[in-house]
Order: sequence, then C-alpha cells, then structure tokens
Amino acid sequence: MSKTVIIQGSSRSNGDTGKIVNYMARKYGFDVIDLKSKTIGHFDYHYKNQDDDFMGLITDIIDRYDTLIFATPVYWYSMSGLLKVFFDRISDLLHIHRETGRKMRGKNMALISCSNADDLKAGFNMPFYESAHYLGMNYLGDIHTFLVNNRIDRKVLRRIDAFVKSVEEQQSHSV
Repeated sequence: MSKTVIIQGSSRSNGDTGKIVNYMARKYGFDVIDLKSKTIGHFDYHYKNQDDDFMGLITDIIDRYDTLIFATPVYWYSMSGLLKVFFDRISDLLHIHRETGRKMRGKNMALISCSNADDLKAGFNMPFYESAHYLGMNYLGDIHTFLVNNRIDRKVLRRIDAFVKSVEEQQSHSV
C-alpha cells in the first residue's frame, strides 16, 4: 500500500474533525499533518512569504507520500480558511517551484469533510476534485463525517471504513 497522509485544516486541532482524523490515523496507520501547527502565509504575487513553513512542508509531503487526504470542517459551506490558504500556496509550485510542482502528477488526493450533521451541500468537493485534475493527480473520492453527542456514530464509522477501503483499492490501481 502506498504511504498516506491526512492533512488536517481545522481551527481546533482536537475538535470534531480532529476526532475523525485521529480515529483514522490510529485505525489505519495514516500519518497526520495539522496545519494549525504550521505558519503558512497567504499567497503573494511577489513571493514575500518564502521563509514560512509552506515550501518545506509541501516538499516533505511530495517526497514522502503518494496519497494526500485533506480533512476540513465545513465553515460557511466551504473548506476552512487554513486549508484554503494551503491550497492557494500550491500556486507557488506552479510559478517559482515548478520542478517540485511537477512531482504532484500521479499522486492521489481524497477529502474528508466534517460538520455537526449529515447535511453536506452538493458541490463541496468541487475545489478538491478540480485541483486534483489540474495538478495531474488522481481524485480518489470524498466522505462527509459528523459526530453525535461528541462521539463518532456507527453509521459514520461504517462510512469511514468503506471510504478507506475504496481509497486503498484505487491506490492499488493507480500505482
């Protein structure tokens, strides 16, 4: 199986999204990167933030992992601001770090969203799907999760297991 990392973009490291991520990391042995613990500036056309954590982090991710699973809470019907900034900074790989950016081709991407109910609006996954396509990555799918009374519900656990099985099956076909 290829090496998988969950990149968590939540304002609360141990919130609902974090609980889902921690469950998956423990059960399936996925590595986790918590964007909350990094200093990543907004995209800048003059590249004034080259000394922040982004380039070291994305280079490490590209070198170590075949599959990137992005995990985000649903904030105002969209991905979190932390994760959006990370996605915006991928533009650095298209302009000034092209060799590093080309290494994204052929890698896999998937998405975990989390909110307080099973009510994800259609189209939430579009930025992830389209970004994967644009970068030459394989989009392996997405899953929406939620907690009930501060716990992961059995329905959600089954959904997670089916999602991971699907991701693993697709990984074996994309290698």
